Amino acid sequence: MGATKGDTAAGLDHYRADMNPDEAAFHKAMLRIYEVAKREVGYNATRFLQMLSEHGGVATAKQLLHSPAVSDGFTALWMAGRDDLTVEAHVVKPEFAHLFTSEELAIAERRLDQYKSGP
Repeated sequence: MGATKGDTAAGLDHYRADMNPDEAAFHKAMLRIYEVAKREVGYNATRFLQMLSEHGGVATAKQLLHSPAVSDGFTALWMAGRDDLTVEAHVVKPEFAHLFTSEELAIAERRLDQYKSGP
C-alpha cells in the first residue's frame, strides 16, 4: 500500500494487528511529524509517508536510524530550526525510547548532538 492520493497522512493512522499500543502511539506521532512539517515548514516528505504506510512508524524509524547518513528530511528540518520534528527527536522521547535498542538510541542522540554543533 503506497501513500494516499495527494500525499496526505489522513487515513494512514491505521495500525496493523501486530502493533502494541506503544508502537501505535509512535506510528501516530510519525504521522504528525509529516503533517506538521508539511504545514509549518513546507517540507513534503512523500518518501517518509510511503515508508510509514508500508512499514509502520517503528520499522521506518529503525530503517532511518540504521542508514549511514542522516536523511534529507532530518537535514531539511534542522535547517528550518525544527529538529523537534525529526524522527531522532521522537525516538529519544521517554515515552518511546523503550521501543528502540540502546544502539538505536545512541545513534539518534549522536545525530541530534552533532547537528546542535552544525552539520
